[in-house]
Amino acid sequence: MNKHLIDLSDNQTFANGFPHEFFTWLRENHPVYWHEPTNITPDGEGFWVMSLYDDINSIMMDAKTFSSDKAGNRTGGGTAIKDEASAGKVLNQTDDPLHRRLRELANKGFTVKTIGSLEDELRTRTKRLLNSIKVGEKFDFARRIAREIPTQAICIVLGVPEDDRIHLCELIDKGVEVNSGSVIAAEYLGKVRRYAQALIEKKRAQPGDDIFSKIVHAKFETDGSTLSDFELRSFFALLFPAGAETTTRSISGGMLAFLEHPEQWRRLRYERELIKPAVEEIVRWTTPSVYKRRTATRAVDFRDKTIRPGDKVTVWEMSANRDERVFESPFEFNIARSPNRHLGFGAGVHFCLGAALARLELNIVFDEILLSELNFKPAGTVEWMPNNRLVGVKTMPVRVASRN
Repeated sequence: MNKHLIDLSDNQTFANGFPHEFFTWLRENHPVYWHEPTNITPDGEGFWVMSLYDDINSIMMDAKTFSSDKAGNRTGGGTAIKDEASAGKVLNQTDDPLHRRLRELANKGFTVKTIGSLEDELRTRTKRLLNSIKVGEKFDFARRIAREIPTQAICIVLGVPEDDRIHLCELIDKGVEVNSGSVIAAEYLGKVRRYAQALIEKKRAQPGDDIFSKIVHAKFETDGSTLSDFELRSFFALLFPAGAETTTRSISGGMLAFLEHPEQWRRLRYERELIKPAVEEIVRWTTPSVYKRRTATRAVDFRDKTIRPGDKVTVWEMSANRDERVFESPFEFNIARSPNRHLGFGAGVHFCLGAALARLELNIVFDEILLSELNFKPAGTVEWMPNNRLVGVKTMPVRVASRN
């Protein structure tokens, strides 16, 4: 394997899953690595690749030095390798004080009480789904089970009508599968934003009990203003894939891990109190949003390298979550792992807004699968989503071997 030929800006590098061998080599040999531009690298410029847990965590915790917004003389910025013009306007692409302002308003919808109120409906939907599956049946777990509950959950959160949910999810899926920044990706994003605008207008006129309605009508305490249409569309376009796609990948990747480590499934079946640490291990193991990008606002030294103002810096949470310096036997799937200080939900001011919802969904799905006593067996080749940001299982054929 010629590790120097791996292009982390190419989605096809991730077509067979995350390149763990390359990042293991980076952690040992080049923990602060300059990635030269290739003919497909966005903006035609290189970027730093950070692979160690401690470095990644410190960058995420230092928003002043490592910006999620524009920095230096850039006209764009953001959290992906490619500069985005939306930097400085969208929740995940802003720094304080604007980020704090947007986050405080979003938090009014994402309360512990509101998220907890979803549990009964999500459990009912999960039970109904699992009860429809017959012994001997063969199907795609990633599509039929892993996608269903996160899609329903985020649609409930956003107040998306039942009849629109599958269509909206397919738009997101297709957008994720193509290169970010491409004309095709922009077309799918445009369709999602147009849908969001129509939904915003509906929520303004007829607010519901959903979280999105609360955010549409929430007012800033300082001046009584509400989020603009642009901010609300951007919030919708961020939250839907962030909520549906990442948790979908965690559920399918988690089940794949259990199929590959059946002794862990047996243990969870008999030690049900391990469901919470099992959820944390699934998040560490799958880390579906595998990297974030920041922009350096000043010169800073990391190990033997100097990062210059305006440099793009990518932090790879998946690599952090396999760092041998932090996790004992990091390539062992262990549902009782403790401590488990994973970075699957990020860190710092941009810690995942939907972490509580994701944990709830994972807990419900795997708990209900255990209660259903369904036993799944591999029934075909696993295919991966060719995307360098949202890495995960695309299709996973399984067969129901029995109901114990």
